[in-house]
Amino acid sequence: MTRPSHAWRTAAVLATAALALTACGSNDNNGSKGSASSSDASSSSAPSSSAATKGDGVLTVGALLPQTGDLAFLGPPEFAGVQTAIDEINADGGVLGKPVAEVKADSGDGTPDIAGAQTDKLLAANADVVIGAAASGVSLSVIDKITGAGVIQFSPANTSPTFDDPKTDPKNLYFRTAPSDVLQGAVLANTVLEDGKNNVAILARQDSYGELLASQVEKGIKAGGGQVATKQLYSADATNFTAEVNKVAAVKPDAVVLIAFNETTKIIPQLIAKGVGPSDLQIYFVDGNTADYSKDFPKGTLKGVKATYPGAELTSGFRKRMLKTNPKLTEFTYGPESYDAVVMNALAATMAKTDDPTTYAPDLIKVSKDGTKCSSYQECVALVKKGEDIDYDGVSGPVDMGPTGSPTKATIGIFQYGADNKYTNLKYVTGVI
Repeated sequence: MTRPSHAWRTAAVLATAALALTACGSNDNNGSKGSASSSDASSSSAPSSSAATKGDGVLTVGALLPQTGDLAFLGPPEFAGVQTAIDEINADGGVLGKPVAEVKADSGDGTPDIAGAQTDKLLAANADVVIGAAASGVSLSVIDKITGAGVIQFSPANTSPTFDDPKTDPKNLYFRTAPSDVLQGAVLANTVLEDGKNNVAILARQDSYGELLASQVEKGIKAGGGQVATKQLYSADATNFTAEVNKVAAVKPDAVVLIAFNETTKIIPQLIAKGVGPSDLQIYFVDGNTADYSKDFPKGTLKGVKATYPGAELTSGFRKRMLKTNPKLTEFTYGPESYDAVVMNALAATMAKTDDPTTYAPDLIKVSKDGTKCSSYQECVALVKKGEDIDYDGVSGPVDMGPTGSPTKATIGIFQYGADNKYTNLKYVTGVI
């Protein structure tokens, strides 16, 4: 059944970012592209246009994350983050006295579109919250289906500013632990300018992710006194990028910002062929294409390339916990954010004393800020059961949410590629939006 909308969330459109940026050095590990998980949605029930009755006493987590497609390398750490949280919550007694249930599905990357049918499977399995999707465009394609069924959608990786527009989420059931690209765009622009680059070309995917992040980077570069010589957008399902690369080369930039997914493996050789590759000038990546390319390019190809992606430093303790869940992990990006998304839902449901998502949704913001600080599910849930207001600080860093369900402060990592085509951390920048 379709649940009524709630008026508890104040409408707020995130138009600009007021950034207070601080940096700290780190020697954090590098990541790598993992193989896609082979599991399918665990429910084989027929798709349903409406969710089953909520509040059945069992918190059911649906994981709509990439097992296939250009973002499949993000799937293993995200699934591992979800599973780690569920295992630890259940070891502590579960939620509302019962173990948390999980059902898995493949979000793909939008080409071809499989997320809709996979979402139907999650709803038919009576999911209370859908963790995902990873890609902003995929999440936008299913948000009405999920929230229209009275189910919470909680992404660990969506960064498009579109989700802070009240028109996108009129039911007030969308949340995320990844910060808006307003912040990543500002940090990347600052990095470009700090490197002394002032004649920059931007090459980006033409979708909700690429276009909006490109706009934020462009805004930041111009505000800092730099020039964007050209901004080229290519179709998200393109297989050839010759025209766009030729236009980038024609303006003779001193840097290129590449906002892409796995098509990076096709674009980089074309940039090199036109004399605007990593050995010719400074190249910058973003979260969508920051991965281990040691098996994709000859040694030295990406040496010096810089990259940004959201997320606090991955601690060795949490790394071990994720590896216990999946010993084959080599990539950890968005694993912490996935973990925190599950923990916050468990805490909110406990606070509301129900797994009905439309009832406990407002408590997701409550558990994220302003109360007694706590940093683990065991610690936080004990406080909640005593009736205390809590401020959960997660493994991904502070998760203080604003009225639109997005983080109001977050950390962006700045990385650099070595001759092995793997990336290592240079520093972390914390910003307040």
